[in-house]
Amino acid sequence: MRTKLSITGWACLLSGCMASALAGPVSPGESRTSTVRQWPEVPEGFASVNAMGQNGVTGGAGGKTVTVTTREELKRFAESTDPYVIRVRGSIDLKDGSRDPRIDVASDKTIVGVGKTAEIVGGRLYPLAGVHNVIIRNLTIRNSPTDGVTMDGAHHVWVDHCRFHGHADGCLDSRKGTTCLTVSWCIFSDSYKPFGIGWDTEVAAQMTIHHNWFRNNQYRNPRAGQVLRAHLYNNYLKDIRVRGNWAADGTRMVVENSFFDNVANPHDSHSPGGKGSSGGVVFASGNIYHKTRGRKDSHKNMPFNPREFYEYELDRTEAVPDLISEYAGPRESIGR
Repeated sequence: MRTKLSITGWACLLSGCMASALAGPVSPGESRTSTVRQWPEVPEGFASVNAMGQNGVTGGAGGKTVTVTTREELKRFAESTDPYVIRVRGSIDLKDGSRDPRIDVASDKTIVGVGKTAEIVGGRLYPLAGVHNVIIRNLTIRNSPTDGVTMDGAHHVWVDHCRFHGHADGCLDSRKGTTCLTVSWCIFSDSYKPFGIGWDTEVAAQMTIHHNWFRNNQYRNPRAGQVLRAHLYNNYLKDIRVRGNWAADGTRMVVENSFFDNVANPHDSHSPGGKGSSGGVVFASGNIYHKTRGRKDSHKNMPFNPREFYEYELDRTEAVPDLISEYAGPRESIGR
């Protein structure tokens, strides 16, 4: 199996990994034959690579573990320069009377919900430029007057098993050179523009987006701009009204074994329009399309091979709807 216990102690407490019913190991890139899934306790994809002086993502490992129930407690530990594993219990309302209530998350932090009821309400988590080694996990993040999570110039960030909905702007924005990002097993629902990527000056970012559920949204599912390597696999897109996966502004995107159900423009590489804008490149393989319409752009050649950067496994595409609807979003076993 690809999952390796590289972080001990607190990782066992926070991971909540399922027992796998697979008969044996599956080679990297090979499709599984079972819908029973074991999610890892460390990130897959570009968040796991050794780059920019950071080897993978460990979050607050090595620091103290604290449990928070108020905005003031979360702010104190998340913005500290010390490493922390921060367990969020219950609902924390970030509203403070400002137009942009937020927590500026510092480096070397794990922010993890305890069970399925932990949530961040009315504000956003905001890793800023130079912030690195951050885990945001097992939280419902909802009803912000801006974004749910914004990353500007951060690197080595893992967002996992979260649920986003009800935001006035984006659910999750990766901007201004944010790179070495993995977003996995999350739910993005009932949003105009759930996941925006770009707003950069060069095509350099690298990110992996896998096993996520995009449902009842309009566009940015995700919209990726200025991404050198965007690897999307085993995602489930359902009831998308405007556009699914979108490679814009020079982005090179690989889309594998994803399931598109009632989706307009499942994967699109055309120019978004406007001064200085351009299209991208999409390579699509192994996907299933059900009641889709519009663009399914796919280049004949893969613009990059993800396996040259990390190992990963593909679940069978036909298993994706059941798999994702069952296991995406916050889990009762994580964070306890």
